Amino acid sequence: MRLSKQAKQLVLSLIVFGWIVAAVADAQACRRCRRRLFRRRGKAAVTATEPAKKASPKKETKAKAPAPATGYTDSPFLPGGKWRVHDDNRPRPKAVATPPGKAPGDAVVLFDGKDLSQWTIGGKPAKWKVESGTMEVNKTGSITSKDKFGDCQIHLEWASPSVVKSASQGRGNSGVMIMGLYEVQVLDSYKNKSYADGQAAAIYGQFPPAVNATRKPGAWQSYDIIFEAPRFKDGKLVKAAYLTVFHNGVLMHHRKKLIGQVKHKFVATYQPHAAELPLTLQDHGNPVRFRNVWVRKLKFD
Repeated sequence: MRLSKQAKQLVLSLIVFGWIVAAVADAQACRRCRRRLFRRRGKAAVTATEPAKKASPKKETKAKAPAPATGYTDSPFLPGGKWRVHDDNRPRPKAVATPPGKAPGDAVVLFDGKDLSQWTIGGKPAKWKVESGTMEVNKTGSITSKDKFGDCQIHLEWASPSVVKSASQGRGNSGVMIMGLYEVQVLDSYKNKSYADGQAAAIYGQFPPAVNATRKPGAWQSYDIIFEAPRFKDGKLVKAAYLTVFHNGVLMHHRKKLIGQVKHKFVATYQPHAAELPLTLQDHGNPVRFRNVWVRKLKFD
């Protein structure tokens, strides 16, 4: 069938219109695809510029270090004893306060510069002169501690008169009478000639000091004494007394075995006595001063 010229033009117009519609649809579809692609690329770009989040590290549980050893239970035994070397079961020593310039916490303070409340004379209150933190011999008699001691550590400080008025045993004479029976001599031995076993720090009538460490008259001096009391059984001596003495920090006697109880011009001998007795400071008629007197009770058995 033959189409008229007008019909052919209509058909051609429809075909062209169809192509245009299809092209427009394709273009729109492409635009949507490009938008989706751009959105994906934009997200990827932003993600790339952000710092990467670090994964939280897992906390490592460190094993606790073992506590330092406080001792051992598998070390060898010490010779002749029941304790091992570094034995963890061996009793530890108790703590003792040691304030500078003061008595240790476990000491019996006999004079701290305040009063004579720890001393007597013949059972009555002591009457020595107390002044400026010191007590001074004043010819009222030797003073005796209220407390009693056996094995012990003694510390005291003393000063002879600054004005020298005599010589030999008449110069700054006093004594530390341990248990009232065993004497460590107090004397101004600074350029003062007297018998050797009567010098300052001598075990009176028995042993001279190793050296003369006496300071000038009036200067403060110190004694540090370790005393091991004698032991008696059934009225007989079974262990002698021993003395260790420091004068002004200098060793005078190292665990010296005593001959006996103090005597003047006679050989010392032992007589049985109690396990503990008071400490006596001698009044020899010279104004010797004392301060900072304390005693620690010990036990050597």
